[in-house]
Amino acid sequence: MSLYIDHRGHGPVQLVLLHGWAMHGGVLEPLVEALEAQCTMHVVDLPGHGHSRDCGLPLEPRACAEAIAKLTPPAIWLGWSLGGLIALTAALELPRQVRGLAMLCATPKFVRDAGWPHGSDDKLVHQLASDLETDYHATLERFLALEAMGSTDPRAELRHLRELVFARGEPDLRVLQEGIRILETSDRRAALPDLGVRSAWISGRRDRLVPPQAMAWSASQCGGSYTEIQQAGHAPFFRHADAVVQALQPLLAPSSPEQVR
Repeated sequence: MSLYIDHRGHGPVQLVLLHGWAMHGGVLEPLVEALEAQCTMHVVDLPGHGHSRDCGLPLEPRACAEAIAKLTPPAIWLGWSLGGLIALTAALELPRQVRGLAMLCATPKFVRDAGWPHGSDDKLVHQLASDLETDYHATLERFLALEAMGSTDPRAELRHLRELVFARGEPDLRVLQEGIRILETSDRRAALPDLGVRSAWISGRRDRLVPPQAMAWSASQCGGSYTEIQQAGHAPFFRHADAVVQALQPLLAPSSPEQVR
């Protein structure tokens, strides 16, 4: 089975959207609705997730980027959370396909270490990996709670995430494990100065998974724009879709005929 891609909108700017770990493209619906007039969007369900659950492609950034690039026109790529690592890989390695890069609560290196103070605790990632083997649903529940933390209404956001995560069926355990390995091992910091496209880095000030400092630093390394949404957590598109759209405007404004259809 091939990747599922939902094509939405009728605007002149081509935009590929990539969701985060354990989710599917449907979670980005508030952002899709807010951009329908400005963009023609290609909303991807990553391998093993949502309607792409039976797709046998590994959840590996380069493999995913190449597969998506074959099914979509040249476009701006927007990646949320884990999806940002795939979008960043595409921007670095498939420059003819990617016209711009939007990183939404996404970072080139997820795990904190001695040389990277802006990451998440490595114990958190290791625990998620261990727990997946013994209690699949409880592990997803804990991760959803982490995503909702920092929201102005975390209980409501957690309820919303619970409803959405299984709306297109359960994600494949295989890709959940592969996604954890990506979070544990990926590090694209050194490549940021080589990024050859315009970029926008958008964080939630209250994000408990991807610290805003990580995104501000990353934007500074590649000359990208940086926006911090003050009242948002890890999923700012739920309650702050308009603020996300505003932060995207410098990137969405066409700079050359190549960026539009």
